[in-house]
Amino acid sequence: MLVHRPGSVRGRRFAVTGILLAAFSLVFTLPADAASSADVPPRGSAHMGMGVAAHDGEHGTPVPGRAAQTEGVDVSSHQGNVAWSTLWNSGVKWAYVKATEGTYYTNPYFAQQYNGSYNVGMIRGSYHFATPDTTSGAAQANYFVDHGGGWSKDGKTLPGALDIEWNPYGATCYGKSQSAMVSWISDFLNTYKARTGRDAVIYTATSWWTQCTGNYGGFAANNPLWVARYASTVGTLPAGWGYYTMWQYTSSGPTVGDHNKFNGALDRVQALANG
Repeated sequence: MLVHRPGSVRGRRFAVTGILLAAFSLVFTLPADAASSADVPPRGSAHMGMGVAAHDGEHGTPVPGRAAQTEGVDVSSHQGNVAWSTLWNSGVKWAYVKATEGTYYTNPYFAQQYNGSYNVGMIRGSYHFATPDTTSGAAQANYFVDHGGGWSKDGKTLPGALDIEWNPYGATCYGKSQSAMVSWISDFLNTYKARTGRDAVIYTATSWWTQCTGNYGGFAANNPLWVARYASTVGTLPAGWGYYTMWQYTSSGPTVGDHNKFNGALDRVQALANG
């Protein structure tokens, strides 16, 4: 014999209501999650300075001064085939080209960019976008040297540059403590020097360096500083460096976005190339 229990209908109603609420919750949270995932660029697409404007802002362009400076650019696959003659005629005399990222990516435009800049007369070098959360510093330095990051004393080749900055794919400091980040960078730099005989250039922004290395000053004695700041002045430098060697001052150049000032006349660029 079936017995009607008044509470059972109410229970079923609560259960149905709970299911509907859960369904609505799922509907309204999925788009937000999808948008968040869409904001993460594909691996390999990172390039020098991609986080500068978002994290440090843009505050004008350099004020012309008395000190001699030499104009340069940095390029990656985002620029594709570069009009090097146009840049040369506009006064650009040196360039850095992205060669690698992590141990999983090489720039498909590297040959056109690296050789093309050289062929018009520029002094050029290559850079590596670091991803300290994927493989060791030594592994990435070796990958870099093996895929375009080498050096030769021909007067036209700059030492390789380590691009260490905001993580476009996840946690700002790549999930590393400040001491672990310093160790990773040291591992990269030591391996690069062992392979090439040169001290690599360090490209970074003061705010990132302070947050993720604790403003470590131990690399300043040997590694030239390439600082990123989109403003009228270079601002405060990371600890240890009394001056910058290069300054990325804008991502809005007329021919190629990323423009830089070398802190010295062309003969100083040549001196860095010669070691």
